[in-house]
Amino acid sequence: MIRSLRILCEIQFPGQTVRLWDGSGRPFMDADGNIWRAARLNEEAIDQIESAINAESFTVAFTISGIDSAIFSTVWADYQAGTIVGSRVRFLIQPLDDFEQPVGDPDICFTGGIDNFSFDETAADDGKQFTISVEVTNRFALIARPSGSVLSDADQKARSAVINPGANPDRSCERIPGLVDKSIRWPVW
Repeated sequence: MIRSLRILCEIQFPGQTVRLWDGSGRPFMDADGNIWRAARLNEEAIDQIESAINAESFTVAFTISGIDSAIFSTVWADYQAGTIVGSRVRFLIQPLDDFEQPVGDPDICFTGGIDNFSFDETAADDGKQFTISVEVTNRFALIARPSGSVLSDADQKARSAVINPGANPDRSCERIPGLVDKSIRWPVW
């Protein structure tokens, strides 16, 4: 029985894949053996993620605080190398049981690529607190093609498999082959 949901954020930096869940507490392990660490999304992040899922916005800007120093050091090295822009970001929703254990596979709700990235390091009572701010463009903004080109169903499905390999194929161009000989009659007002 599903008792609660957990919001997961997976960022695939070149040096390391960072897996975080929104909240505080101990890390947890998913069915694939991946460790998800606790962090805190800023208050506006959930609203922006919801807007992106509903295709109301093409970008999501969010801030994650409470990142440990080991993750921060690896991400900082990638940032210095200039390889962070374009890294894949996914938001997932994981159902949990009565004992806060994962039930089934998480559902992928949003996938995008990093457009902008910034760091912040502040002093706290218990040491340093690391915060990262991320601006992500969703995968639907990546569908753009050069002027005069045509999107095909096969090309779009192959493209979506590269952008989001674990998700179902992108079906946005599925009906294009059937429109080849169609004509649209506009109403006369």
